[in-house]
Formats: sequence, C-alpha cells, structure tokens
Amino acid sequence: MLIQRALDHFKDKIILVTGGTGSFGNAFIRKFLDSEVKEIRIFSRDEKKQDDMRQLYKNPKLKFYIGDVRDYDSIYEATKGVDYIFHAAALKQVPSCEFYPMEAVRTNIIGTDNVLTAAINNGVQKVICLSTDKAVYPINAMGMSKALMEKVAIAKSRYSNGTTICVTRYGNVMASRGSVIPLFIDQIRRNIPITITDPNMTRFMMSLDEAIELVIYAFENGENGDTFIKKAPAATIGLLAQAIKEIFNRPEHPVKIIGTRHGEKKDETLITREEMARAIDLGGFYKIPADTRDLNYEKYFSQGDQKVQQVEEYNSGNTYQLTKEELKEKLLNLYEIQDDLREFGVIK
Repeated sequence: MLIQRALDHFKDKIILVTGGTGSFGNAFIRKFLDSEVKEIRIFSRDEKKQDDMRQLYKNPKLKFYIGDVRDYDSIYEATKGVDYIFHAAALKQVPSCEFYPMEAVRTNIIGTDNVLTAAINNGVQKVICLSTDKAVYPINAMGMSKALMEKVAIAKSRYSNGTTICVTRYGNVMASRGSVIPLFIDQIRRNIPITITDPNMTRFMMSLDEAIELVIYAFENGENGDTFIKKAPAATIGLLAQAIKEIFNRPEHPVKIIGTRHGEKKDETLITREEMARAIDLGGFYKIPADTRDLNYEKYFSQGDQKVQQVEEYNSGNTYQLTKEELKEKLLNLYEIQDDLREFGVIK
C-alpha cells in the first residue's frame, strides 16, 4: 500500500537520489524506475559505479550527475527542476571516519547543508535525509557527524521556504555494502573463520525493502523537521553468524572472536530516552516531531520535563529479539544475497 501510494505521488515527477550508486539508490531504482516517474537523477562522485548502473538498467528515465555534495555548485545544478530529493550520500564506514573525521564532517554535515540549501533555493518540494542509529548517543566520528547532519536538517526546516525537510533513522541494513553479512559470506566462501567482535552484541535487523518503506512512509506523512523510525527486530551477532552458517549449509564453519573494535557499541539505539518522551507511536513507526523551542534560555535550562524520567530508550537490546529460525527466514528472503545462495546451491 505504501509503495502504491508513492507510485501515485511520483507520477510525472523528477526525483534526485544523492549517493545514488549505493545500496539505497539501487533498491530505490528497482522499486520505482518502471513506474510513471518522469526522471530519476543519480548524483554521486563515482563515474565507474554510474556507468555500471547505466549498463545494468538501460533506462532513459535514469539520468546521471557527476558531482560531490561537498561542492555546492554541483549539487545546485543537479537539483534544478527536481520535485523530491532522497539524500543518501554519506561516509558510512566507522573505521575510515575514525581515521579521517574531517572527511566525515565535510560529507555528512557540510554536504547535507549544501543539499538542503540547494533544495530550498531551487524550490524542491520535499527532502528526506537518511540517518543511522549510530547518530544516537554517538561514540564514534561517523555517528557524531550523522547526529549533526540530523541537527542541520531540523534547523534548516525552520526556514525552508516551502521545502519540507524530514529525517529517517534506521539501523544496519542487512546485506548492504559494509555490513557484516557480506563479510561472513565471503569468509565462508574463502574457507577462513568468520570473525565476530562480540557474539553478544545486538543489532537491528532490517532489509533494504524495509528501509525503503520507512523512507516512503516519511515522504508521505512527514511534516517539517519530523524524524521517523521504523520499529525493527534485532538479533545478536553470534546468532546471525550461526544462522548464516546454517542457510549456506556450513554449520561447522569455524568462528573466531576478535573483540570489540574501536567505536562499536554493544547495543545500538534508535531513539534516545529524551526523544521517547515526545515520540508519537504510529504502530509500525515512531515519529519524533521537531523541537520547536526558540533561543529562550529559560526553556532550555530552568524548566525540566518529568516525562523523560518515565521512559527508556529504544535500542537493539530491548526490542523484539528474533529466533534463529525467524532470522534464517529473513536472510533467505534477502534479494541482496540471492546470487550467493545460488552459488552455494541453497536455491536455484
């Protein structure tokens, strides 16, 4: 139903996806390229990935723009005539952001400000910014930069001149680039031990299709400054490794515990305790309205909120925990690992 309504909204519209050669961009194209959308623009700095997409889809509705969100002029040109923007461009790898934090600042924070400024100046109707659970109580540079990205988006929504700006926040997307699932599969393929940091770590388990659902829900229901979170189940990394071994018919494949890496949490949080105090439960989703307080310092420092004391954060440790069979079923349905499953003879 969500996707069908989106198809109606997208009819004869021009859509821009920043960072569009990534996992989200490809999933978005698979969903909407064959609809009555007028044009989907892919904005990124990687010409090789753009050419790969051009050859893969061979669709005249797909237009490619070489540029970088760090460069305002390039994103300004790409947003001319655009109706809707899905802003997925980001530096997402925790280790690389730890070593090069200013690169994360330039892309995730300044780049987002450039995208939003260009959208407002070009009269774009709606922008959906994609964020991550690592932005909540952040302990690493990637999470900190994404947290500030959210703050930039919400602040910008206060004076966006008719452009609606919303944020979506979700956990690790299963089988997306940089996630542990492709790593575990590759280690099985190479017949080397699966490396696990901490088997008791929990992570939200969300497919790319579910991430698309969240973004479309925000697109349909969002008002300026809203942040949307889709409720999602979780599982431990140890259980995930076991499930992957079993669906690939390698139940005895060795596992090596390597210890927690720098910048990793035991549990990931999607909504802080403070946000939960004002979050709106929408069934399968939460909406966090923008904090509309102004620079009246009295409201910030002298007036408290007792409701904060009565709620707890929403994290991967206190959400629904998948059983191994539920997790295996979820893995088997992932489009992103279908070729791997065929290679191992699991499916035909």
